[in-house]
This record gives sequence, structure tokens and C-alpha cells, in this order.
Amino acid sequence: MPTITYTDATGSARVVEANVGDSVMETAVRNGVPGIVAECGGSLSCATCHVFVDEADFAALPPMEEMEDEMLWGAAVERQDTSRLCCQIKVTDGMDLHVTTPETQV
Repeated sequence: MPTITYTDATGSARVVEANVGDSVMETAVRNGVPGIVAECGGSLSCATCHVFVDEADFAALPPMEEMEDEMLWGAAVERQDTSRLCCQIKVTDGMDLHVTTPETQV
């Protein structure tokens, strides 16, 4: 089963099993992962599911589309090279993804 490791800004990590086809944001919300606000519910209109993808995992993800790129410029914490909105990352078979949440989403 795919797994996602969510690490918060203080370094506390939580491993969650995920369902193929769900988003990384949906998985976080369903499992009560702190640090993912998901205010818009995944409709790509808020940037409150901003995460920093582990560099080792980043290249394996599909590239972000233009709208996600635009939304990241409005995130509460300055974007980094591995920033993504986790509502736009779909869980795939065999995924073992590591993401870190910023200190705030709002």
C-alpha cells in the first residue's frame, strides 16, 4: 500500500497509508494530519495545503501545472524549489512520498 510521511515544521513525522487515486491532501485531511488546512477542499483556490516535497521524491512527481504554480506564489510561507500544493499530487501505486508542512498555512 502507498505511504506518505508527513513531517511538520518541528520535525515530528507521521506515516499514513494512502489510497491510490486520492490526493496527498485528501489523505492528510482524512487522517487528521496537522499542518494541512485544505480550506478550499482541493479546488485549487487557496494554497492552504502547501508542502515541501523531499528532494529525493520530487523528480518522480508529475510536473505542476500553471495554476498550481500561480497559487504557490500566494502561499503563507515563501515557496521553495520543492514546493507543491498537495491537493494536486495524486497517490500512485507503490508511492512512498515524504513531505514537510510549513510552520503555517494562513
